Amino acid sequence: MSALLGEGDAFEPPGTGDFWQPLIGSGTWSVSRASIVLALSAVLIAWFLLVATRRLALVPSGQRQYLTEQAYGFVRNSIARDVIGSRDFLKFVPMLFTMFVLILANNLFGVIPPVLFPTMSRLGFPLALTLITFVVYHVVGMRHMGVAGYFKHVVPPGTPTWVVPILWPLEMLTYFFTRPVSLSLRLFGNMFAGHILLVLFVTGGDYLVHRGSLGLAGAGAFSWVMGAVMTVFEILVEFLQAYIFVLLSALYIAGSLADEH
Repeated sequence: MSALLGEGDAFEPPGTGDFWQPLIGSGTWSVSRASIVLALSAVLIAWFLLVATRRLALVPSGQRQYLTEQAYGFVRNSIARDVIGSRDFLKFVPMLFTMFVLILANNLFGVIPPVLFPTMSRLGFPLALTLITFVVYHVVGMRHMGVAGYFKHVVPPGTPTWVVPILWPLEMLTYFFTRPVSLSLRLFGNMFAGHILLVLFVTGGDYLVHRGSLGLAGAGAFSWVMGAVMTVFEILVEFLQAYIFVLLSALYIAGSLADEH
């Protein structure tokens, strides 16, 4: 194989180090590429929404207003109202809409040059969004049922008394650990895996084309084609993961407002 690849440095596949990339400083408090991308996304989203809503018309005359209304209507009607219910959903729409556009924009940055980096592939960012969801989720539930009633309803009504001491700790673990961890890891894992796979196709193809024999160069070109195909697939995953995160957040909030959850 080394003869086919020729002389030169061995190929180094992408790893976790490619997701750190500190730009200013070093260590825990350094300013990383992911932090810059997140700040950039917040500025771009704010600018886009301000421009899109500056001159509202009953019939949208521009693409910005049309896209904004479609995104807002999707979150408002298809997620918040359908999941939480028509009585309580409106107060949660701003949070859910903000989460949706923020996650979607940062996911799409993974395939948009020159950024090519999905912020949510760094675990800290999904964890921060999950923390917001679960603070809202638990506070809403405690206000709705009272603190004692909230913890009482962790165990479904009608559960046999002798089962409660066994089930209650398991349900508490689910509510305060399993759900938030799974919500954040789902988003992080999909963005991390998708990005590292795209990087592998592109860098591996480049290595084979420039350092391999004719046959391996052909394999490298095919790797680039697969990278393009996977980019399209990754865009679909990025939309889907933004939707799933917001949908699950709405489901948890709906559960905290239900009389039985």
